[in-house]
Amino acid sequence: MPKTLSFTLNFQQDVDAHVRSLVPGVRDYRVISKSLDARGAPRGRIPQFHYTVEALLDSNDHYATQSDFKKFSPLKTKPIIIGAGPAGLFCAVMLAEHGIPSLIIERGESADKRMLKIAKFWRQGELDPDTNVCYGEGGAGLYSDGKLITRVKSSHIPYVMRKLVEFGAPEEVSYISNPHLGSNKIRQIISQVSGWLQARGSEMRYNTCVEKLIYRDKQVVGVELRDGEKIYSDHVVLAAGHSAQEMYQHLHESGVELKTKDFAVGVRIEHTRRHIDKIQHGQWCEAPELGAARYRLSWHDHTADVGVYSFCMCPGGYVLSSGTEKDGLVVNGMSNFARNSYWSNAALVVTVKTSKLAEKDMMAGLRFQHNIEKLAFQSSQKHATGREIPSLTIREFLNGRLDSNSLPKTSCPSQIFKADLRDFFPDEISKHLAQGLEQFEKTLPGFTKENALLLAPETRTSSPLTIVRNRETLLSSSHGGLYPCGEGAGYAGGITSAAVDGVRVAYAILTQENLLPPVSL
Repeated sequence: MPKTLSFTLNFQQDVDAHVRSLVPGVRDYRVISKSLDARGAPRGRIPQFHYTVEALLDSNDHYATQSDFKKFSPLKTKPIIIGAGPAGLFCAVMLAEHGIPSLIIERGESADKRMLKIAKFWRQGELDPDTNVCYGEGGAGLYSDGKLITRVKSSHIPYVMRKLVEFGAPEEVSYISNPHLGSNKIRQIISQVSGWLQARGSEMRYNTCVEKLIYRDKQVVGVELRDGEKIYSDHVVLAAGHSAQEMYQHLHESGVELKTKDFAVGVRIEHTRRHIDKIQHGQWCEAPELGAARYRLSWHDHTADVGVYSFCMCPGGYVLSSGTEKDGLVVNGMSNFARNSYWSNAALVVTVKTSKLAEKDMMAGLRFQHNIEKLAFQSSQKHATGREIPSLTIREFLNGRLDSNSLPKTSCPSQIFKADLRDFFPDEISKHLAQGLEQFEKTLPGFTKENALLLAPETRTSSPLTIVRNRETLLSSSHGGLYPCGEGAGYAGGITSAAVDGVRVAYAILTQENLLPPVSL
């Protein structure tokens, strides 16, 4: 039987030599997990990696593998999957591995063609409302850091990671503690996924927008496209992403059960990468083995019951304009696999409780987001061309006034202009952002001292709505045949958790059709 070893080495020590010293005569070994501990680096403690390794001792030992899936007969109708993001694609992959091809409908372009339209938007301000940073094959995660970190606990995570490696991800994503693909690699992987699906009978329809669902009493029986075409299926998976506002409105008007949920809005904070590396890694900040430094910050105002936290941290990355509407601006972050940009950035956001919004109807959270985005766009139109992103320094934000100094350089390809970001947010949001920055300076000394930038607004961290579903069947709680899925439905918060939710929905369909015994979803 393989022998499992757990040990800690400083980042300069050799793993191979250490394993062979622990197990003389080892035939082979593989890393099961690897995580960095650099918490003491600013105080002079050398950064360490924690390893778990599986070692083969003799010729009879073999690594554990998972057997191929048994193939089943297709369903009467192809499942319709709305959205070709991680949730929709991994739902289709799991179904295809059980011999069931799907129809995947994506309103935007394929992954390899999205970049052309997005580049026009960044450089010239020409927004395509159907193909942009949020819409198109791969979903919003295609133009992010490609982070695979997740806080969800699921037995499906190893499956997702293994499939990503099979589709071209580096082997390390299956074992390091904070895996990421980078925007450059994830685009290639997503194209491999869709090619694999099509080779197994699934149909990909790009530039095709689902206008509404087709209902028969309390059953969803198909979809109607923007051009009027109707397509019917016994299973409709709704994985449309967190920005599908028209779909939310349609569901609400059709009586599909929704509920509001808390969300968050705020800014992107951008430092030079070297500054963050120095704060986090101390004297070892230039060691290539450690890579670009990460951080995760949070602070809770218990009196107001409001949280301020960092989100989607992009070491060695870029800040991007990522809106989906012509009268609104939104920012997001991304980085490539090498994480070698001159800058590092993260979202800094404040929780918004839907129960405290002035308007109490189901769409109030969406309007709250859009109003902030619209004010930012109007400011850009007034002071620039409508393409540039509103920005100011941390110092200006904390002082509550703009100074006459020019803004530092930025990674943002859409460029920036100086504006008071407090004009876009309710006073409480601005106040808590300022308080959070002051608290984060205590956690990471120097965090607010560099001439760093705040860019706004970051409003699409998650949807303010959940499409309610049954916990056991994963069907809509109000309508049969409809499977809410992924981040847009309220059941995920990133690439990995969205992919996992897609796998869970596929299992639910297979279980419902008696193609699998009941399993824990």
